[in-house]
Amino acid sequence: MSNTPEKRGTSRREFLRTAALSAAATVAATEVAKSSVYSLAPSRVLGANDRILLAHVGVGGQGMAHVGLTKRESAKNNTESIAVCDIYVRRLRNAQRELGLKDSQAFQDYRKLLENKDINAVFIATSDNWHAQIALDAMNLGKHVYIEKPMCKTLEETFALYDTVKKTKRILQVGSQGCSDPRWHVAGKMVREGKIGKVVMAQGSYCRNGRIGEWNYYHIDKDAGPNATGDAYVDWQTFRKGVGPEEWDPDRYFRWRKYYAYGNGIVGDLFPHRLHPLMIAMDLPLEGTAGYPTRVASLGGIYVQKINPETGKKDREVPDFTNIIIDFAEECSLMLLGSTINEQGWEDMIRGNKATIYLGGDSVEVKPERVWADEVEPASEQAPGGEPIERHQKNFFDCIRTNATPNCGIELAARVQTMITLGDLAYQQGKTMHFDPKTRKAWG
Repeated sequence: MSNTPEKRGTSRREFLRTAALSAAATVAATEVAKSSVYSLAPSRVLGANDRILLAHVGVGGQGMAHVGLTKRESAKNNTESIAVCDIYVRRLRNAQRELGLKDSQAFQDYRKLLENKDINAVFIATSDNWHAQIALDAMNLGKHVYIEKPMCKTLEETFALYDTVKKTKRILQVGSQGCSDPRWHVAGKMVREGKIGKVVMAQGSYCRNGRIGEWNYYHIDKDAGPNATGDAYVDWQTFRKGVGPEEWDPDRYFRWRKYYAYGNGIVGDLFPHRLHPLMIAMDLPLEGTAGYPTRVASLGGIYVQKINPETGKKDREVPDFTNIIIDFAEECSLMLLGSTINEQGWEDMIRGNKATIYLGGDSVEVKPERVWADEVEPASEQAPGGEPIERHQKNFFDCIRTNATPNCGIELAARVQTMITLGDLAYQQGKTMHFDPKTRKAWG
């Protein structure tokens, strides 16, 4: 397929028809898996000395961060980026220049990129509505995938990805880099050792504040759009995947996290940074049907960010303040606060019946409950390192070579994505959502 908009013709219409069929197929997890346009292909096992060849699909802000980091760390990790893809030509050319790639290595159609049998792993940093389909197609062609958070949008997509990872035996890592922060693993070890007794509840938050409204700082290129030519061309119809207004809307394209057709705001952008690590710190089970939420509730609203200061129109569909409460059968609960209008959050902690774990800075501290003070010893352990993305990337590459479980692999990711999706549905429908992990069904 040509990379110039003037020569797309029938092929582009076929692509859109395929996308529409794919969207319809998400009525069931098995149907989503079938919507992959590729059949399972074998992939060569990589040894410790083999170079991992990478591709990048979606090279906007976060996608270019991955391009830059993988380039900078390429010698250390023995990797090379050999292909890029984006539906916005300007971004595509920027990534191409950054990596010194030929025109034959730059694509607007991710399916053409995936035809390259040399590619071992794909970084996916598109809008959320495309995560699942690209990952399914990549894994079915034998490629490992690193997906930016959230992993996907729906329960059907969640379990299509889960089943495809199991079928293809590919490594999947979700870009929630906090999972590679040592302190959450130290906390999980303390829980396993019984230092706080029975876990009853965990809490955390991800809050920030900005004068012009969250995601409104994403720059809009005024000359860009579907009617533009050259570098300014955007394939708007592919981006929207048959959902939302057909008419070009630059705010929806450049600030897509504010709109439900393409993302879901705080729940998808911010909550994964706490939910994945808190699951690790709580030492919740990741086998079989255990560790999945059974009930999720959500409260919040658009309290401040109602009007876009640039346009004077309604600013967003997603809330600017929200929280979710998650129950795990009758075992324990998890409570999470998110805000983009006030940055004062809840302290990260794991509460047990005998003691509480506090996670602050580079230390993990156990403080006994008063009534158990004679039996439980206070404890503190240092866990320096933080959560740089390059550490999370390295974990992905190491797991490709050793076939180990990545720090944010499919078992953890599927459970957290279930929480995210149920939390989103609970807010939008004003209901408490219930989930049966055995049937993979939700209701409210």
